[in-house]
Order: sequence, then structure tokens, then C-alpha cells
Amino acid sequence: MTISLAIDTSTSKTIVGVIEDGVVLFEKAHEGATDHGCALSELVAEALKVAKPPHQVVVGMGPGPFTGLRVGIAFAQTFALARQIPVIGICSLDAIAIDKDQYTVAIDARRKEIYWATYKAGIRIAGPAVNKPAEVPDFIIDVYPDMQKLVALAQTQNVTEPMYLRRPDAVPTAERA
Repeated sequence: MTISLAIDTSTSKTIVGVIEDGVVLFEKAHEGATDHGCALSELVAEALKVAKPPHQVVVGMGPGPFTGLRVGIAFAQTFALARQIPVIGICSLDAIAIDKDQYTVAIDARRKEIYWATYKAGIRIAGPAVNKPAEVPDFIIDVYPDMQKLVALAQTQNVTEPMYLRRPDAVPTAERA
């Protein structure tokens, strides 16, 4: 019997879930790309009131905007470390549930770009990558990671590094032109 705290901050939504052996005990999201920090702690506190303590933390590792990802990943790692439980990273795009055999999913990457990946029979066959929307045919957008699927993927993957697909905006002073 495994209870998982699931967290994803790779999109404009902060999503938290508690899953016990494939059954969703709690799942809630907060809209706001700049609210991840506040929303995450509030959602986790709410989740812990209705569920037993988790045995593991499963976190979306992106791709996604730098700050949003760092908030979710740092929270997940700290929460797990404090409780001496494992943290498992998952590609956030892989956790988007689409009921088709072949499809491409995308999330807003800002700067008029999208993060995307293509799947066939549930297996990623291309991506993740970042492109202008016109460069990616027939993508599905405005669908968010599903916490139940995120936890299910913890059986087969463990992404250990955040999936940043472009260079950060900040550059060291010595590299500025």
C-alpha cells in the first residue's frame, strides 16, 4: 500500500494530488503562473489534512519555465528529505492524459513558444522540445498533467534533473555584451 504526494508546477497551474495505490484521495489545482510558491504550500497542507502521510513524493520535472519548476522541485525534495521518503521525478508532458493512439501535447513555454512531445501508443516518440507553435503540427494544448498518471509513471521512470530546454534569461555579468 503506497501513498504518493504528487506535485506539478510545470504549467500555469500548481497541481497537488494524493494517490493511494492508483486511487485519487485528493487532487486540486491553483491557476496562476506566478503563484506556485504560495499555492503549493497551501495545497499540500490541505492535502495532508484529508490523507495519511505519504510514502513517496512524485514531482513533475518539466519541461517548464525555470522558476515554476524550481519551486515545485525544491518543495518536493525538501518535503521528502524532511520525512526521509523517496522523491521520484517524471517528465510532466508524459503525465498529460490524452485518449488517442497518436498525439502531440504542448504546454505554454511563454515567449511565443511551446514545450511539446509526441506519443504513440502511450510511448514518447519525439521530444520533449521547445519550438514556435507554427513549427509543431497538430498539437493539443491547454491540457495539464494528471496526478494519477504522474504517480503511475513513477513505476517506470525517475528523471533526476529538471528538464530545462532553453538557456536561462539571466546571464553572468562577464558574459553580457
